[in-house]
Amino acid sequence: MAGYVGRVRQDIARWVESGLIDAGTAEKLTSDIEANARRSLSFGSILAMLAAVLLAAAIMIFVAANWEAIPRVARVLSLFAVIAAGYVGGAWLKLRDHPAFAEAAWVVAAAAFGGSIALIGQMYHFSGDESGAILTWWAGTTLAAVALRSNPLTIMGVLISGGWVTMKLLGSFSIWRGFDFPHAYLVMLVVLFAVSYWTRSRPSRHLVLISLIGYAAFLTLDGDRAFMLAELAAVSAAVFGVAVFAAEPVDRIVQLGGRLSLHAFVGFLVGMFILQFQIEGSGGFAPVAAITLAGIAAAIVLAGRESRGLRWIAYVGFAFELIVIYVVMMETMLGTAGFFLAAAVILGILAFAIIRIEKRMKGPTGQGAAS
Repeated sequence: MAGYVGRVRQDIARWVESGLIDAGTAEKLTSDIEANARRSLSFGSILAMLAAVLLAAAIMIFVAANWEAIPRVARVLSLFAVIAAGYVGGAWLKLRDHPAFAEAAWVVAAAAFGGSIALIGQMYHFSGDESGAILTWWAGTTLAAVALRSNPLTIMGVLISGGWVTMKLLGSFSIWRGFDFPHAYLVMLVVLFAVSYWTRSRPSRHLVLISLIGYAAFLTLDGDRAFMLAELAAVSAAVFGVAVFAAEPVDRIVQLGGRLSLHAFVGFLVGMFILQFQIEGSGGFAPVAAITLAGIAAAIVLAGRESRGLRWIAYVGFAFELIVIYVVMMETMLGTAGFFLAAAVILGILAFAIIRIEKRMKGPTGQGAAS
C-alpha cells in the first residue's frame, strides 16, 4: 500500500506541474489517499498482530507447563478469563479508536479459545478425534468474526479450516482406499467467503479461492481422474474469460480488486500441469501441452497489461511447461527438436506481444499495472 500511495503522490505532483489539476484538487486527492492509507494494514498493525500471536502462544505454553499444579476450577476460570479479556478488551480498544490493538486482542482470544478446547478436553477426558475440536474452534472463530466484524478473525477462520481439512485427510488415508475427502470443507469455504463480505476481508476471499484450487487439485490426485483435471482447467478458463471481458460488473460482485483473473489463471495452470503428468506417455500429451502454451499466451495478451502478478505467473508457467515437455520428450530427440522449433516460434510471437504490451504500459497514456 505504501508503494501505491507514493506513486499516486508522484502522479499528483506531476499533474499539478503539467497544469492538469489545480493545487486545491491536488490537496484533496492527497488527503483522500492518506486517509485510506491509514485505514489499511500498516507495519504497526502487522507488529501488533505478531505480538498477539506470540502472547497467545506464551499463555497456552505457560498454562500447559503448569497444568498439573493449577487446581481444576482455577484452570477453567483462567482459560475463560483470557478469552473474555481478549474479546471485551478488544471491543474497548476498538471504541477508543485503537483498531490494530483491538484486532490483536481478538486474535489472542480466538487462539485462547482453541487452546482451551484442547486443554479442557484433555482434563475431562472427552472422547472424539482432534478434528472435531478444530471444527469447534473454527465455528467459534467464525461466529466471533461475524459478531465483531473482524477482518483478522475471518482470515484466522480460513487458516483454521485449512488445518481441519489437512487433519481429516491425513487421518483418513488408507493404502487400499486412498483418501477420504471431507466435502464439508467446501461448505466451510462458502461460509467463509460469504462472511468475508460482512467483515470486509478481501484477503480472506483470496485465501478461500487459493484453498479451493488446492482442494480441487488434491482431489484429482486420488486415483485416475484426468477428466476432473480437464474440468478444473476448463472452468478456470471460463472464469478467466468472464473476469477479463466483464471485469467491472464481476469485480463489483466478488470484490477482489480485479484479481479474479489471476486466480482463474492459476487454476488453469494447476489443472493443465497435473493433467500432463497423468497422461504422460499417451498420445494426448502433445495437444495438452500445446493448449497450455496457448492458454499462457492468451492470458498475457488479454490480461497481462493490467496485472504484473499475472505476467510473472505466466512467465514462470511458460518456463515450467518447457521443462515438463523436455522431461517427457527427451527420449525422442527428433520429437524434442521439432517441438522446440515450434516452441521457439511461439516464444518469439509471445515475446513480440509482451514487448508491445510493455511499451504501451510505459507510454504517456498507459495506466499503472496492478500488482
